[in-house]
Formats: sequence, C-alpha cells, structure tokens
Amino acid sequence: MDKKITRSWLMYDWANSAFATTIMAAVLPVFYSQYYAAELPGHVATSYWGYTQSIGVLFVALLAPILGAISDYSSNKKQFLRFFAYMGMIASMLFAFVGEGWYVLASILMIIGTIGYSGGNVFYDAFLPEVAKGKDIDKVSSAGFAFGYIGGGILLAINLLMIMKPHFFGFPSTVEATKVSIASVGVWWFVFSIPLFKNLKEKKVAVQEQKGSYVSIGFKRVGETFKTIRQYKQLLIFLFAFWMYNDGISTIIKMATAYGSEIGIGTNDLIAALLITQFVGIPFTFFFGWLAGKIKVKPALLITLWIYVGIVVLGYFMTSALHFYLLAICVGFVQGGAQALSRSIYGRLVPENKKAEFFGFYGISSKFAAIVGPFVFSTVGLLTGSSRLGILALVVFFLVGIFLLKFVDIEKGEREAQAADLAIKA
Repeated sequence: MDKKITRSWLMYDWANSAFATTIMAAVLPVFYSQYYAAELPGHVATSYWGYTQSIGVLFVALLAPILGAISDYSSNKKQFLRFFAYMGMIASMLFAFVGEGWYVLASILMIIGTIGYSGGNVFYDAFLPEVAKGKDIDKVSSAGFAFGYIGGGILLAINLLMIMKPHFFGFPSTVEATKVSIASVGVWWFVFSIPLFKNLKEKKVAVQEQKGSYVSIGFKRVGETFKTIRQYKQLLIFLFAFWMYNDGISTIIKMATAYGSEIGIGTNDLIAALLITQFVGIPFTFFFGWLAGKIKVKPALLITLWIYVGIVVLGYFMTSALHFYLLAICVGFVQGGAQALSRSIYGRLVPENKKAEFFGFYGISSKFAAIVGPFVFSTVGLLTGSSRLGILALVVFFLVGIFLLKFVDIEKGEREAQAADLAIKA
C-alpha cells in the first residue's frame, strides 16, 4: 500500500465533508430560512428547504445507477470525479453572490451542489479497491470516515467563529461572514482535493464491452439486483426496515437546523450544537460497535432507533436553545452507531460473491428512499402551518422500521447467504 496515495485519497474525504457539515447540515439551512427565504413565513421557508432536499436527492438517485455504470465501464473515473467535484465546489462558492430573498436561486445551487457532492463520491468510492487491497480496505475505508469527521468539523468550527465574531475577521456584518462561510466550503474542498488529483494515478484496465447506453445498463443492473435480492428473505425484510428508519435519520440531519431556526433558536446555538454532534459521534460510533459485540448487533441497533424516537418526540416539544443542545448530543450518541450497525447487518446477510453488487444497490436504493422523509416533513408543515407536526410525522418512519426489524432473523439470513455461496462453489 502506497502511503502517499492513501493519504491523498483520505484527504478528499477531509475536503468534501465540509459540504455535508457546513452546507447540508449546519449553516446553510438556517441562512436559507433567515436570509434567502426571509420574506416567506417560517414554516413555508422550512418546507421549501425540505423540498429542495427531496429534489436534490431525487436527481442523485436517478443519476447513481448511471454513474455506477460509467464507473464500471469507463477508465476515466478520475476525470468524472474531477467534473462532479468542481460542480460542487463552484455551486458552493456561488452562494456568496445570492441576495436576500433569492430563495429559488439558492435552492437551485443547493441541488447542483448536492449532485456534485454525491456524484463525485461515486467515483471517489470506486477508487478504494485501487488504493487499498485485502484487509487494508476496511482500515482505509474507516480512516476515510474519520478524516471526513475531522475535516468537516474543523471548517465548521472556523465558520462558527466567523459568524459569532464577524468583526474580528474583518466582516462588516454577520450576513457577510455567513456568506463567506458557505463559500469557504468550495475553497476548502478545492485546496484539500489537490493531493488526490495530483498524486492518484488511475490504473488502466481492460474496459468491459458496453452493451447499450449507460442509462439502460445502469437501471437494468438495479432491476436485476433487486430480483436477486428477493431470493434472500431476511435480507429483503432488513432492506425495507432500513429504508424506513434511515429516511427518518437523514431527514433529521437535513432539517434539524432549519426547524430550530423556525422556532426561534439563534444561529450560533444551532451551529454550535451541530458541531457538538459531529465530535460526540466519533467515540459513540466505536461504543455501539463494542456494545454490538456484547449484546448482539440487532439489539444494539434497536437501542439507537428507540433513542431516535425519543429525539423526534422531544423535538416536537422543543422550545429553547438548551433543548436543541441536548437533542444534538443525543443525535451524536446514535447517528454514527445506527449507520455503522446497519451496514454491518447488511454485510452479514449478503453472499460473499454478491457483495459489490448488493452494496451498490444498498447505496442507490437508500438514496431513492431518502426522498420521502423531507417531502413528508415539508408537506405536513405546509398543510398544518407548523413544522412541529412535520417533525412529529418522522416517528412513523422509525416505528415502522423498528417493527420490520423485529422480523429479521440475522442468524437465518447468514445461513441463507452461506448456502448461496456454497451452491455457487459446488
């Protein structure tokens, strides 16, 4: 394993995670409601932000199978990675020029940035088998997540200081400091991507024969994979459960600060709380991995989901910054654990010879599922005139996910996967 190449690959996670923290989760949702959509009623601004999230994820979900086909059938992964990364960087920097009340333009830039961020990750992830081999893959993949947490967290901390102390940084107002904070994501993303674009040399491999367009190949493979997955009952039940509760989790991540802003919590408190979530999540992700070894993985996952139910219910009654801090800490307790344990369960239920195919479907299908949560949240908020009922509606996603998870027999699913592997070897 080439350490220089590995570090260069890891630094891209450090670079683009700033988009996830500052733009998707912390700063932009609040600024969208308070500045870009300032002329709209609070619940309407929050709902429009939710619809923006749903549309962005829809585009990503539709593109994902196509990009996966391009990644497999093309030897130009680095070129495509650069294209989508630059798309996200430029969209991020253009937020600095969006004026007050221009929420439509802000939504368009957010959708473009989301496509750039997620599209780039398709090709970034595809480089992992070239960067690391065998047992090193798990270690390098985990290190990528850690670098992402740290890189995204550091820029978010800097952004928080800029917004809290604008005059210290030479800005005339909090508005200007916030605009520069959002635009800084594009600069940060570009600077720390340089090692990857400079040092990572794409291996020239024999390109597979392409039968049909990338669009037809991509969606045909998704359909074929789903038909295959249907043969594994435990895996299929788990997937339905995962789609439900993961949609609830992703909606909380994307809508939390916009909701907090609507009910009157200050910008600085919202961003600081999300920063706490970022760093609390690191040790507790490892904690739930340890807990799964003690009480088994499904009970550990169920604990995280019941905590999420409590988070949603308490979010409905939330009235102060202190409440938001407490909820942010609770989210930090379970966010990484729920995602890591879900991936672990899925990995146990997947036949060894189908891992690449099934994990590709896992990523693509979860993107399609993630469209529903923000849409439900936004629609309930618009119809009722309050986002409180919108966030309470998320309870359904977690309860249905928990109910379905009860029917998943992991040991039986492992036997099904092993039997499939043995059948192929025979």
